[in-house]
Amino acid sequence: MNSHARDLSEAREQEQMILDAIEKWLERDVRPHVLKFDHADEYPHEMVEQMKELGLFGATIPEEYGGLGLSATTYAKIVEKIATDWMSLTGIFNSHLIMAACVTRMGTEVQKADLLPRFASGALRGGLALTEPDAGTDLQAIRTRAVRDGDEYVINGTKTWISNGIEGSCFALLVKTDPNAEPRHKGMTMFIAEKGEGFTVSKKLEKMGYKGIDSAELVFQDYRVPASRLVGGEEGRGMQAALGGLELGRINIAARGCGLAAAALNDSVSYAQTRKTFGKPIAQHQAIQLKLGEMATKLQAARLLTYDAARAYDSGERCDMEAGMAKFFASETAVENSLEAMRIHGGYGYSKEYHVERYFRDAPLMCIGEGTNEIQRMIIAKQLIERNPA
Repeated sequence: MNSHARDLSEAREQEQMILDAIEKWLERDVRPHVLKFDHADEYPHEMVEQMKELGLFGATIPEEYGGLGLSATTYAKIVEKIATDWMSLTGIFNSHLIMAACVTRMGTEVQKADLLPRFASGALRGGLALTEPDAGTDLQAIRTRAVRDGDEYVINGTKTWISNGIEGSCFALLVKTDPNAEPRHKGMTMFIAEKGEGFTVSKKLEKMGYKGIDSAELVFQDYRVPASRLVGGEEGRGMQAALGGLELGRINIAARGCGLAAAALNDSVSYAQTRKTFGKPIAQHQAIQLKLGEMATKLQAARLLTYDAARAYDSGERCDMEAGMAKFFASETAVENSLEAMRIHGGYGYSKEYHVERYFRDAPLMCIGEGTNEIQRMIIAKQLIERNPA
């Protein structure tokens, strides 16, 4: 066996060990409790501590900084596996790892040495603060402002729909340092902002699905952050930092979509073999078989798109088109499979005693989060044209 083949074999072995450990944790500590936490919209503190022990908050952070240094491909498989049981858990470490990716890709050496080990351990845990009440997909429309004052910046503004906003302690915060810059993105800057005086959580946002994880509105009023926390040490590169992190975030959303679509399919295949109508299991009815066949095919296609995007990310290539395709298709598949699962389950699919209605409530989030599917179509088209000039 040559060295390349040996390295691949070792990587697969490590990946399988991690997936096996996560499967044991899911079976023992997550699966039996999901409905309780979902119905109560209760934050799973104990599960978060267990995720720290598993190293999930450092999953994609380089080993030299205390992380697991996993490839995006392995990370996608982890996310899919967890999302198959409870999608909310994947959001708790996804937003956190996007923040870490901003520092890994664009941070100074001092910032990496200071922040990444604490991110990896979960000692500093948080997420990405981009969205504002009047700025979602159009990030360049943000209004949160940072003004230099000696060795600090003074920040004023509001962020909304921020995952980990209540339980997290640290956020990658996108602001305007030059609101008059043209093009607009040159006036945008990213800071790593820890909670402190002038940084408050105004409210928890109630949601249709995606229960358990805290989504909140953050308010900054004369909040001071050291200039040393400006990611990369240079103003005007905040949009670049955000978009680089969102590539990983969209792969995560795609993997979540696969997990949810798989859960809907798995439950449907099982139920269709036990539920009988007209003297036989409904799995023997052609109408149900057509649904199952389409659900399974779309799931496999979504997985392949997700792994393709993850491989592009791992190779260091620009992958906004691949990540956009994966996120778009996998999230739509999750929505479609969740609805078909509800139809296959009939009245039971509408009951809170089953997981199916939860899939139906959770799935639409993936069509919105990390850039709407409408914007993903536009990104795909623009990249298609750019890569194939006439």
